[in-house]
Amino acid sequence: MIKILFICHGNICRSPMAEFIFKDMVAKKGMAENFEISSKATSSEEIYHGVGNPVYPLAREELAKHGISCAGKWAEQMKSDDYDKYDYIIGMDSMNVRNMERITGKKAGGKMRMLLEFAGENRDVRDPWYTGQFDETYRDISVGCTAFLEYLEKTEK
Repeated sequence: MIKILFICHGNICRSPMAEFIFKDMVAKKGMAENFEISSKATSSEEIYHGVGNPVYPLAREELAKHGISCAGKWAEQMKSDDYDKYDYIIGMDSMNVRNMERITGKKAGGKMRMLLEFAGENRDVRDPWYTGQFDETYRDISVGCTAFLEYLEKTEK
């Protein structure tokens, strides 16, 4: 079982999109039983009194355009022990990675990386919270998840 955790700032746009895009990809390949896939936030901004907000409506709508549901997903915050629980902790941008390092006390590299690194791109997944371009974010995440799955198929036999 390969355990993957996708991370963004609030866990309402990019990381849940990555979680459900990746779940869809592995399900279509008949590999879902080989994975535990989740997503969390580096901040608590979308969590009130212990209850997280649902996936942002425009992110939900973008996933739905591609036949992907994220029903039942609520924002959660990353904890230091997630480092030991997951095999891969994948951030959407460089600030996420810095916050992942702060939360875990571990350095990036190995199991903590940025998603688009797997596609050979040294850049952040565009944040639709600021751009409003959920379709561009979906494309970035799809490219990254496709490359990440190819990486796993080669290295995690």
